[in-house]
Amino acid sequence: MVVKDKLANGARIITETLPESRSVSIGIWILAGSRNETFEKQGISHLIEHMMFKGTEKRTAKEIAEAFDSIGGDVNAFTSKEYTCIFATVLDEHANYAWEVLADMFLHSTFAEEELEREKKVITEEIDMIEDTPDDVIHDYLHESTFKNHPLEQSILGTKDSVLHISREDLLAYREKYYTAERVVVSVAGNLSTSLSENISNSLTELKKGPTIEGTFYSTFHPANTIVEKPSHQSHFCLGYPGLSIKDERLYSLSIIENVLGGSMSSRLFQQVREERGLAYSIFSYHSTFMDNGLTVIYGGTNPDQLDEMEEIIQSIVHDFTKTGITEREMRQTKEQIKGQLILGLEHSSSRMQKNGRMELLDLPYQTPEDMVQKIEQVSLIDVNSLAEQLLNNEPSRALIQPSDV
Repeated sequence: MVVKDKLANGARIITETLPESRSVSIGIWILAGSRNETFEKQGISHLIEHMMFKGTEKRTAKEIAEAFDSIGGDVNAFTSKEYTCIFATVLDEHANYAWEVLADMFLHSTFAEEELEREKKVITEEIDMIEDTPDDVIHDYLHESTFKNHPLEQSILGTKDSVLHISREDLLAYREKYYTAERVVVSVAGNLSTSLSENISNSLTELKKGPTIEGTFYSTFHPANTIVEKPSHQSHFCLGYPGLSIKDERLYSLSIIENVLGGSMSSRLFQQVREERGLAYSIFSYHSTFMDNGLTVIYGGTNPDQLDEMEEIIQSIVHDFTKTGITEREMRQTKEQIKGQLILGLEHSSSRMQKNGRMELLDLPYQTPEDMVQKIEQVSLIDVNSLAEQLLNNEPSRALIQPSDV
């Protein structure tokens, strides 16, 4: 059973009781990500996420780590382009203690200068690590060029220069502006107790209301061509096509398109590029969705001598997709695969917590797994094929990383 509660200050709590589970997952979701940042302060959302682990008014960074290790729990966090989440999964008997530590990290982090300077160095190492991973960073290059001059253009990590110039005062000002009650959702799933819900409500009363912040939302797509040279044995290649925003009802149709195109081992890309021709080890497609935009992406990595052949085959597969669509057999098979992945993926408390938290934060209507399965079943062949023609029959954006000696 899912219960929603909105506190007087505007903070929201969404709980889902799973009585047969022995775990509890708790996530604090904040409507603040890289799209909210200025150009000069790129990476500040991600830096705050890191700093919530680096000490509070009553706990050191080591004591925070020991708090979760001592109860066998997992604690982590992530930052996206549109939100930040700090979360933990623990045994149900430790849920109240886990919340007490999480709330302390969220509400009372001190952003100590010494810790801040050290963590900025850690993040510059993270940036270097990503830059040294071409099959990872190429997706950033594609986003930067496709969403040029749009808030979605900016990297979640920021640049080394921007991160190193962020001050403690900058962190405090950003937290004051964006970490306000109406921009916060706490999502909890698992074997819950009444005392846990009460403790969460009591802690969130500390949050202040903030002024309404009008975001910059508009649809955009730039079919740009980005080529970067890096030390690498392979060429890494991405194509980007328009996608759908997060509230678009056609996302269920798009999930079928993505799966048939390159989302599984039986997909057209995997079968024709890897299995039939052996041109790539990694070849796949996916869809990124945002509040005002979406991006449908194809990625492949191959030997530079095979790049032209791989790109030609990919373009041919996409062209055929727009002209002939998918078959009834592909439709049936893909629906069953998506349903299976959906239901199996939501068996754990952490998956339920993440689904509920994201939907509530982004003001999406709540859907049970059964609702989502029904939506998938209602998608028709005409829905899928007309959407494929609309999205894929466009000039794509393109990002390419070439070995520096080619």
